[in-house]
Amino acid sequence: MKAKVFNMQNAEVGSITLKDSVFGVEYNEPLIHEVVVAYNANNRQGTKSALTRSEVQGHAKKPYKQKHTGHARQGSTKGPQFIGGGVVFAPKPRDFSKKVNKFAKREALLSALSQKLAQKEIVILDEFKLNEPKTKEVQAFLDAFKFDASTLIVLDERNADVLRATNNLPRTAVTTSALLNVYEVVANKQVVLTKSAVKKLEEAYAE
Repeated sequence: MKAKVFNMQNAEVGSITLKDSVFGVEYNEPLIHEVVVAYNANNRQGTKSALTRSEVQGHAKKPYKQKHTGHARQGSTKGPQFIGGGVVFAPKPRDFSKKVNKFAKREALLSALSQKLAQKEIVILDEFKLNEPKTKEVQAFLDAFKFDASTLIVLDERNADVLRATNNLPRTAVTTSALLNVYEVVANKQVVLTKSAVKKLEEAYAE
C-alpha cells in the first residue's frame, strides 16, 4: 500500500510504499489487550507492604475484662480496629510480572500499527529536524498538523535535541523504532513516523 509523506509544515512532499506484512496486518484486539496488560503488570514494582495483626509490635493480652465495662469485648489491642493495630489482608511484596512470548509481542505491535494506519492516525514525515532544540519548534509542528491529543513521535535513532524540545509537552512522547512497543502505540492518539523509522521497522518485522 502507499501512504503520503509530509514535511513538518504539513505539506505533502511525496509518497512511500508500505509493506503489508508490517502495516497491513489483521486487527487482533484480544492479543493487543493481553500484551498491554502484561506491559503494565511488568512495570509494577510490587513493593507495597503492611503488617498484619500477628506482626505488629505489642502483646496479645486482653486489654480489659470481658463484661461490665461499657465497651465492646476485646481480646487484643493488635486488632485492626485499634490505632497501631494490624491491617486486614495486609499487602505484601509480590511479583506482578507476566510472560508474553516474542511472537505475540511482535504480532500485537504490527496489529496495532496496522489499525492506526487504517484509522488514519499515523503520519509519515520525510524527516523530523529542528532548527534549534526549543519547545516552540515542536509546538509549531503540532499546530501545523492540528494535533490536539496525545502524540507519539517515532525516530530511527535517539535524538537528544528532540527529547529536550519535547520535555515540556506533557502530551507528546518520543521513542525510537527499536524501542517502540504496543502500549505506546495504543496509548497515544496520533503516531508520527519518520521515513527512516518506517524503513527500520520494516527491516525488523517484514517477512
